[in-house]
Amino acid sequence: MQAGKRSKEFILTLLDTPDQAAKAEAGSALYRYNIEKTGIADRTPIGASLSDPETGKVLGGLWGRTELGLLFLDMFYLPEEIRGQSQGKRLLSAVEREARRRGCKRAVVETSSFQAPGFYRRHGYEEFGRVAFDLPGHARVYLRKSLE
Repeated sequence: MQAGKRSKEFILTLLDTPDQAAKAEAGSALYRYNIEKTGIADRTPIGASLSDPETGKVLGGLWGRTELGLLFLDMFYLPEEIRGQSQGKRLLSAVEREARRRGCKRAVVETSSFQAPGFYRRHGYEEFGRVAFDLPGHARVYLRKSLE
């Protein structure tokens, strides 16, 4: 700290529910910082959804983003009644294909041990990390896949 300059007492607020506007503003600032450091501004949302053919209602899908040569899978959901019919494979294949078209070389996903690590392993993903939950026998699982 420079001589004669007083430090501000910043207000720290613990939140149960994030202020979405403040979170979005911080996210934008962080992305600008990343661009400044890398010189690359290529973050692009990616996703695919499945809809009921009769009603048009979206039943589930896969959402994420591509950035810096990586496909980040953020959320994947299919209702129980359409699992086991290769619909998840269709969604994952479509998103990975688009990510490759965008120049992505790798994909990364985090899931819970009680969610879908087996699904990802069956589709070429390998586990590279795990953090145990306080729930015995369960963990957060991190997986990756080469898209080349």
